[in-house]
Amino acid sequence: MNTELLEALNILEKEKNISKEVLLEAIEQSLIQACKNHFGKADNVKVNINPETCDFGVYAEKTVVETVEDPVMEISLANAKMIDSKYELGDVVNVEIHSREFGRIATQNAKNVILQKIREEERKVLYDEYYKKEKDIVTGVVQRYLGRNVSINLGKVDAILNENEQVKGEVFRPTERIKVYVLEVKDTPKGPKILVSRTHPELVKRLFEAEVTEVRDGIVEIKSIAREAGSRTKIAVWSNDPDVDAVGACVGMNGARVNAVVSELRGEKIDIINWDDNPALLIENALSPAKVVSVLADPDEKTALVIVPDYQLSLAIGKEGQNARLAARLTGYKIDIKSETQAREAGDFEYYQDEEGYDDEPPYGEESYEDEDYESREAEEIAPAEDMPQEDAALDSEDEK
Repeated sequence: MNTELLEALNILEKEKNISKEVLLEAIEQSLIQACKNHFGKADNVKVNINPETCDFGVYAEKTVVETVEDPVMEISLANAKMIDSKYELGDVVNVEIHSREFGRIATQNAKNVILQKIREEERKVLYDEYYKKEKDIVTGVVQRYLGRNVSINLGKVDAILNENEQVKGEVFRPTERIKVYVLEVKDTPKGPKILVSRTHPELVKRLFEAEVTEVRDGIVEIKSIAREAGSRTKIAVWSNDPDVDAVGACVGMNGARVNAVVSELRGEKIDIINWDDNPALLIENALSPAKVVSVLADPDEKTALVIVPDYQLSLAIGKEGQNARLAARLTGYKIDIKSETQAREAGDFEYYQDEEGYDDEPPYGEESYEDEDYESREAEEIAPAEDMPQEDAALDSEDEK
């Protein structure tokens, strides 16, 4: 048993996660390469390795001839008889080659073949390991700044956080641990090249999957995400279980779950809303925290007219239009927001009002609200005195006196 070789292979298999079969194949190739360097060619060289004991033997297949013209490929009958007396002309003899007889150059080349194979397999193992983590989040340690990019150590390999994938205003300190989203893993001659992000919307989704058991188990589904990294994120959630509140599950007890995500995102605001198949209701939810009076949505054109109370207009639009912009991304609709006054002046919004306020909520979706008594009620309100019944006119005359 070749104890030293066996121990070395076991250590490499454990530390670098390279299978013993691959390493034995590398040794076989290195021995063939050494024979080629030593003898000039190795077309007839065979290597036998026992994977259990790591004992190996190198043999050259030589043809028995009367007169040897190529000593690498042929052997004389006399020499063949010395190995075994049964050999005759034309037979093939396995002649053992002692690897210790190889020269320094042949030995060095064999060593390089083994090292090259180990490096290739190590790169392949690392690539396969991190390729499985593509489109997922990983925790890394900040190493250093490379210009405006950041080098982040993920354990066995370094990743690059490019400037355009960094949240504006975030500053990292060396040895700081951060979570990043793996954008892409490329296989290169120098090892896997990993690109990560802190701005991708999927980062928020993966963080919620890590914090919220219901999301991880598929009970609560994140239907849509709209994010402006470092400032605000809106997510629309849906529960596949009628007994589970989707928003409540994501918020957690006393906001513990959403606060954990906010903390990881360094204070980024997160709005969690209920998803709805009705586009009008979805748009109303998406404009939260603003209150909405009416939503007229066109699913074919993917446009919507939203009417809000006058005092809610600025809240619905948000600072620099952020709330409306995120709502549009979240729902996929082009949203036009108007106040009640603006809508009334443009003729986009009709409603009636009694002494106590609005009689009913305005319609949602493409349906229009129609009140059969609207015209008659309006007529009564503006009818002149001469058109009133006589009894009412007489009472009014007495009141005036």
